[in-house]
Amino acid sequence: MHPNPIYRKASRAENISFAHAQSFGILAVNGSEAPLISHIPFLLSDDGTRAEFHLVRSNPIARLAAPLRARLAVQGAHGYVSPDWYGINDQVPTWNYIAVHLAGEVELRPADELRDLLDRQSAWFEDRLKPKTPWKAAKMTPDVLDRMMRQIVPCRMHVSKIEGTWKMNQNKPDDVRLSAAQNIEAAGLGSETALLAAMMRNLPLAE
Repeated sequence: MHPNPIYRKASRAENISFAHAQSFGILAVNGSEAPLISHIPFLLSDDGTRAEFHLVRSNPIARLAAPLRARLAVQGAHGYVSPDWYGINDQVPTWNYIAVHLAGEVELRPADELRDLLDRQSAWFEDRLKPKTPWKAAKMTPDVLDRMMRQIVPCRMHVSKIEGTWKMNQNKPDDVRLSAAQNIEAAGLGSETALLAAMMRNLPLAE
C-alpha cells in the first residue's frame, strides 16, 4: 500500500464497504519459488473479519498445507495522470487508484459447506442483476452439479488486517486536482476512469 498517510485516511468501515461491493480480488500466498496468485470472487462478512471463496482443487494454493498466511488485494477504479494536466510546473506522471488489502489466514473448509457457499455467492451477484430472475444451482442437473462441486473446495480467510489506499491527488490544491479529474475522465487511460474522476471531484475542498 502507498506509504503516504494522506492517501490512507479512509475508515475501516469505508474500506470494508469498498471490498464488500467489489467482491473480486487477487489472492496471494507464499510459494516455494514465487508468490502464488489467484483471481477470485469472494463474500466478505459485514464486519470485515471473514472472506469466503472457493478454489479449484488443482489450484496450487488449494494443495498447500493450511492455514496459509495470505493477502487479498481488491482493486477499484484507477487511471494515469499526466503532469501536463495540473497546470503547474515541476510535476511528474503518476497513477491514481483505489485499492483495499485484506490480510489474514486462509483455511480449507469441509466439503459439506460448499453448496451453501455457492448458493450464497451466486445469490449475492445475481441479486445485483435485477430485474433479471436470479440463477440458482437448483436449475442444474443434480449429477452434473455434484460432479462440478467435486472439483472445487470451499475456503475461508480469517481477516486480521485491512488497509486501504485512496490515491486521488489529495496532495494537490483543489483547482489542480479538479483539472486532473477532468482530464483523467476525458483520456480514459485506466479502468473506470469516469468513476475515479467523480470520486476526485467529491473530495472535500480545502478550507
